[in-house]
Amino acid sequence: MQEKRNIRIIEWEDLDKRKFYSFGVFMTMTIRASLYPATLIRTRLQVQRGKSLYNGTFDAFFKILRAEGVRGLYRGFMVNTFTLISGQAYITTYELVRKYVSNYSSSNTLKSLVAGGSASLVAQSITVPIDVVAQQLMMQGQGQHLTRFKVKPRMVVAAKQHVTFGQTRDIIVQIFAADGFRGFYRGYMASLLTYIPNSAVWWPFYHFYAEQLSKLAPSECPHLILQGVAGPLAAATASTLTNPMDVVRARVQVEGRTSIIETFKQLLVEEGIWGMTKGLSARIISSTPTAVVMVMGYETLKKLSLRPELVDSRHW
Repeated sequence: MQEKRNIRIIEWEDLDKRKFYSFGVFMTMTIRASLYPATLIRTRLQVQRGKSLYNGTFDAFFKILRAEGVRGLYRGFMVNTFTLISGQAYITTYELVRKYVSNYSSSNTLKSLVAGGSASLVAQSITVPIDVVAQQLMMQGQGQHLTRFKVKPRMVVAAKQHVTFGQTRDIIVQIFAADGFRGFYRGYMASLLTYIPNSAVWWPFYHFYAEQLSKLAPSECPHLILQGVAGPLAAATASTLTNPMDVVRARVQVEGRTSIIETFKQLLVEEGIWGMTKGLSARIISSTPTAVVMVMGYETLKKLSLRPELVDSRHW
């Protein structure tokens, strides 16, 4: 009978923090650049009425590519890169809260649940204003009739950089003029109700799937492979459970709504229960490779960031 083995988790106190943050910024930026088009497509699918623009994820991809080119798939990307700050805040909060909870409980599920929810709370407080602006930019082009704010056309442009930040400035000015500072936190509660449960659920499922896979896999199978499979399984589970709130969040932020409950009711009336699944396939498509890259990258990052004296004590 095969002996049960556990995947040993690298904790916060095991890390060289300088290496951890240096490698972490590069890893996060690479992931965001690779998967940003799926985020843009998901946003457009969730905001559109019925199938007024696109019939699904792949239809949206090819229509945007034909009508707007590759740049159309990266609308708002430069603004979105500022979420690197929230990404670092997320992983720091997650690791520190895990360490704190470990003083009171040895349960990995409890540590992951509390740390994941806490990390998302901190990260969303930084991310929401960036998302509000980025999502308005995502909707320009084919989706601009679905949003309240539109960039001003420019006849002559000296450089592409001026286009990017000129459009961003247009959107920021319009949001502030219409809603004041509160406009940048529109949908904040909807974001918390989406991402705190998503994060709180993702980490326990991730560790659960990793442990179950470790029992089934041959003893020589690298831990990193098991973790790479557990990540997308956890992502698909969390995305499915929290997608209804994600649809509501997108509409609140893009359409300028104020009531989460009324938005939820209207969505049910107009599109029925299937309206709650809008953008789910795009979300899973984006979250699955994100989870693979993030998990393998994050676990590799932690391995590379181990304090020298601990390097030989952890196994892949």
